[in-house]
Amino acid sequence: MLLTLTTTHRPATDLGFLLHKNPVRLQTEEMTFGKAHVFYPEASADRCTASLLVDVDPVALVRGRRGPAGEAGQLQQYVNDRPYAANSFLSVALGSIFRTALTGKSKERQQLADTPIPLVAKLPVIAARGGGELVTRLFEPLGYTVTLAPLPLDEDFPGWVGSSYVSLELSATVTLQTLLTHLYVLIPVLDNEKHYWVGEDEIEKLLKRGEGWLADHPEKELIVSRYLKRQRSLTRTALERLEDEASPEAEGASPTASDDEEQKVERPLGLHEQRIGTVLSVLRGVDAKTVLDLGCGEGKLLRHLLADQQFERILGMDVSFRSVEIARDKLKLHQLPERQKTRIEVVQGSLMYRDKRLAGFDAAAVVEVIEHLDAARLAAFERVLFEFAQPRHVVITTPNAEYNVLFPTLPAGHFRHRDHRFEWTRAQFAAWSEQQASRFGYTVRLAPLGPEDPTYGAPSQLATFSRGETQA
Repeated sequence: MLLTLTTTHRPATDLGFLLHKNPVRLQTEEMTFGKAHVFYPEASADRCTASLLVDVDPVALVRGRRGPAGEAGQLQQYVNDRPYAANSFLSVALGSIFRTALTGKSKERQQLADTPIPLVAKLPVIAARGGGELVTRLFEPLGYTVTLAPLPLDEDFPGWVGSSYVSLELSATVTLQTLLTHLYVLIPVLDNEKHYWVGEDEIEKLLKRGEGWLADHPEKELIVSRYLKRQRSLTRTALERLEDEASPEAEGASPTASDDEEQKVERPLGLHEQRIGTVLSVLRGVDAKTVLDLGCGEGKLLRHLLADQQFERILGMDVSFRSVEIARDKLKLHQLPERQKTRIEVVQGSLMYRDKRLAGFDAAAVVEVIEHLDAARLAAFERVLFEFAQPRHVVITTPNAEYNVLFPTLPAGHFRHRDHRFEWTRAQFAAWSEQQASRFGYTVRLAPLGPEDPTYGAPSQLATFSRGETQA
């Protein structure tokens, strides 16, 4: 297998310092499955390319081993794709031969190692079991421009179908460490296979290399499952640890502890029930048939949506894997009649990334979510929701900060619970709502939510965004 890394950052030959591999000589490392070679087909001040060539010996891999791949399976020793498309071996070789570059350290060029530079990674042939769509879903959310072409099983027989191989090119301006880390994790995920034993130590490798990006990736569940060879216990453990380390509340997840904390403050008003009822009323009023519940938590709104036959298609999404599992259990999705099952889906996903699953809905409900987002995440969410998903109607609720002085159990100057990044006044929410409506081509209507105080307004506030029509 072959991987090339190219940069046009000047001087381009500094790539050798970043990779800790001298451009003027061939370097070879013995691997348990063959050999890995590093060489530079071009090295100038304007352009430099480093190549990693992995030479797999498939016979040596099985010689002397028992089982279907060994003694009794002599033919399999010679007829397999591992010398050409064993993604997991390429990942192992990359991790070994570029081990220092993967740490992001460079003795001679540390400042450059910390700087995003133009990089292009090419894989002339790689197994992609899931096709080009899967490749795009894995790499585009990370900021790469993806160029790929399907490869035939045999050029002499173009009529043969079913090839799982593609030629892949990824380009982006990122640090070398970032590119290598993404390749290390995602190359074996593309293949959906690992050609070696997978145990608990693989969880540690995944979490180490996935730090800072995997917890937010919209295909997190798929990546973790495939990386860990679809072993359920390992997958569950990894996802739970990712959730704990990622502080999912920062993306609008709704863990029970956080819900209880906020509801304890608001409970005397019965505000939670009023929110659900008001949002349902708005969704019914705009005649929505298909509805998104973004930041669905444990499924409290979803339960009401499912009970109303007006809503023909329902998708709940939350960044918290644990919350999604609780929602599925509480809704008893596995026990629903087939007709009901086709109406609802509850999925794990980040609200920070464009996601094709969110497109094509009549309406989206975003109930007490935005206040959990810091400025950068809120800006990303605005585009995901209004620019990419583009539901015809969006219903958003958020606390009214002015009302906080009326809660007897809430200390002065405190938010309603510790994970809120902000709580807006009525004027601040109105200004933000009008800005989003103008920016993305919506009209917006604001309304109080809950019992109104003549001075401080209602405890919560609601905005209904609509596009392409006049609001009722």
